[in-house]
Amino acid sequence: MVSDKNDLRRILLQTRRSITPALRASRDTLIRAQLWHWWTQHRVPTMGVYWPIRGEPDLHALYVELAAAGVCLALPVVVGNDLPLRFAAWVPGDTMVKDAFGVSVPAIPDFLPPPDALLIPCVGFNDARIRLGYGGGFYDRTLASAPRPYTIGVAYADARASFDGAAHDIALDIVMTESTILTAT
Repeated sequence: MVSDKNDLRRILLQTRRSITPALRASRDTLIRAQLWHWWTQHRVPTMGVYWPIRGEPDLHALYVELAAAGVCLALPVVVGNDLPLRFAAWVPGDTMVKDAFGVSVPAIPDFLPPPDALLIPCVGFNDARIRLGYGGGFYDRTLASAPRPYTIGVAYADARASFDGAAHDIALDIVMTESTILTAT
């Protein structure tokens, strides 16, 4: 177990960067299929999604399918350094701009109430479904707010790691990878 989360984050990001494009595409396809299956069982009307950065699983093809099925999609928007994320309505093809972190967000955000479910990218995750992110705490603050959406962590299987959660960490409801669905037992 790596005791320092910054070291673990660096190792996991390097591992993710080393995935070949062909393997990444294959893994993304498997994750999208699992998420689509989950949605067909739960049919949430609104879903917070993410724009992939730094080698995160690319789920754009899933977003197109969900939008075609009538799901209202929303992208996270940072509205302040110490604030929870807000979610802006988004349809694939909408005009996007880069925010201060270099993440694509809707050019003219139409903020919505919290979505019914959130897809949350993970740098890493542990067996207790605690997410390791980039260290900004945006999702931590978002999940601490009420109402709390159903949370689905999204990662590649090799992001599973052994680390201790902090007092402020909130376990995700499930974590999906290309080969695993980790749920509460």
